[in-house]
Amino acid sequence: MSFDTNIGGFRGSSIMKPILGISMGDPAGIGPEICLKALSDTSVYDRCRPMVAGDAAVMKQAAQFLNSPLKINAIKSVSEAKFEFGTVDVYDLGNVNIAELKPGQVSAMAGNAAFEAVRKVIDLALAGEIDATVTAPINKESIHKAGHNFSGHTEIYAHFTNTAKFAMLLADENLRVIHATTHVSLRKACDLCTKSRVLEVIQLLNDACVQFGIENPRIAVAGLNPHAGENGLFGDEEINEIIPAIQEANAKGYNVEGPVPPDTMFVKAVQGKYDGCVAMYHDQGHIPFKLEGFQWDNEKQTMKSVKGVNITLGLPIIRTSVDHGTAFEIAGKGIASPDALLVAIDYAILMAKHRKK
Repeated sequence: MSFDTNIGGFRGSSIMKPILGISMGDPAGIGPEICLKALSDTSVYDRCRPMVAGDAAVMKQAAQFLNSPLKINAIKSVSEAKFEFGTVDVYDLGNVNIAELKPGQVSAMAGNAAFEAVRKVIDLALAGEIDATVTAPINKESIHKAGHNFSGHTEIYAHFTNTAKFAMLLADENLRVIHATTHVSLRKACDLCTKSRVLEVIQLLNDACVQFGIENPRIAVAGLNPHAGENGLFGDEEINEIIPAIQEANAKGYNVEGPVPPDTMFVKAVQGKYDGCVAMYHDQGHIPFKLEGFQWDNEKQTMKSVKGVNITLGLPIIRTSVDHGTAFEIAGKGIASPDALLVAIDYAILMAKHRKK
């Protein structure tokens, strides 16, 4: 997916292009590789000023195994960045001993480096030194080994921006999916799908779609139970929580339909019937999204393309991300796809453009 982001003052003077801080992800995963591959696309520099936060040594190592002609410019402040195609500016945090880094392996060192890279782009965005943040994948086990007890990027961002009301949005082409709940057990997710939470994510989704340039977004809300509860036959969460939330949203002027059984809702959304969908729990939204955006190569036994972006809504800063993991099994092999990162960059530029207006 590509946006017309060369409007609103972003083309011409480089000063008008948004500065993007891209965290390199887990250094033992594919994050450094896809960062370099994405920044080998000249169009990225036509539309923004990108900078990687992480470790210069890791990025140099990735450039070597990729045989990339890109040069690594280690910096200690945003003001030192060149923002020139052919040179990748890396805000060097120096958290990795390159001799000890093992591609594809969980480690506290790698987890801490990934965590600190995320912290750095958050801090820079909060300070107004960069316009948006983009994150490459982290490994939750490595993060925890390093003593950082967060369940994912979304929770890290919420904590360090002091944000109470937030949600995860997955986006690619026609399919945009927000989640009422994410990294909790399925049993707990059912209890968290309250009227107030469903209404909250409907509002966040509507506002995001407007920011993407969609007027009067058409929103569908999934049921929690099979057949959206079948009028209470298979559960009463729809009657007690979800339907009242939808009714209140429509009363506020939103264009909302539901609860819609998810097995048909996502099919319709992909075909363009809805501009956004509300999923009740993590896998309800992630499975159809990845089925649509990921392509598996059965002969090579690896993903040949992964698309889609993860956006955290409700934050005081912009955060977009790839919607895939660290892919430890292919780390260091030079075959990882940068497609999802390029889409994440596109969305970050688009959101920064609207925020600047």
